[in-house]
Amino acid sequence: MRIDLHAHSNASDGTDSPAELIAAAVAAGLDVVALTDHDTVAGHAEAAEAVRGTGLTLVPGAELSCQVDGISMHLLAYLFDPAEPAFAAERELVRTDRFRRGRAIVERCRELGAPIDWEQVRRIAGAGSVGRPHIASALVEAGIVPTVSDAFTPDWLANGGRADVRKHETDPVTAVRLVRAAGGVPVFAHPGAVKRGRTVSEQVIADLAAAGLAALEVDHLDHDEATRERLRGLAADLGLLVTGSSDYHGSRKDVRLGEYTTDPEVYEALLAQATGARPVTG
Repeated sequence: MRIDLHAHSNASDGTDSPAELIAAAVAAGLDVVALTDHDTVAGHAEAAEAVRGTGLTLVPGAELSCQVDGISMHLLAYLFDPAEPAFAAERELVRTDRFRRGRAIVERCRELGAPIDWEQVRRIAGAGSVGRPHIASALVEAGIVPTVSDAFTPDWLANGGRADVRKHETDPVTAVRLVRAAGGVPVFAHPGAVKRGRTVSEQVIADLAAAGLAALEVDHLDHDEATRERLRGLAADLGLLVTGSSDYHGSRKDVRLGEYTTDPEVYEALLAQATGARPVTG
């Protein structure tokens, strides 16, 4: 089995619609794909409809924006009950503040001389929740940077960069508990991705494990081999599972669906912990 547990659609900051993402997963020869848009489940219904008759299995999920000790981090949540009120309210709070932050970042970019505007960013985002990758695309359109990745530097959109603006981000221990209370399974996304900025300490990861974290996403584009080995050792010490995922964003990132995958036994172990929802089988 080929299992990719981290992919985005244009319901957040990917470029594929949910249906296009399902088609791409089938074309990539995947058996299982997780739809994990940022702080939203808006793409789940379309993806579930598109998966019918494909033979592919869809894992509904989301990627949550968290922050601890001034460091941003992301938590993947799988197979939770999307209607559970406490977790739904927190996702709504994050999405609402993402909108405010986006407008503020655009204004900072303009102050720094970038000829972009909010209408342009909204056009790029379409129906999706505005995020920094949409602003990065606007910077590319304006000729300020050559690629989306080049926008995520201290000069522009990196955490703490000249144009960065802080947003509401959930305390990760609280987030882990919210996911578990909604019947879901929490996994720490790309925990060693130093190119994105500061990463949390091993003590924070231990605290998350104690709160109910299920796994670390180890096999990821942003981790070199030394980082992967360190994280595998840490996961073993803490009794956590280890996943692998592409973190696919369509044409917005240079990574293919299925470029990194999760072991089938790990996938089954994650499923065994979920009580909020079940995978959708095509």
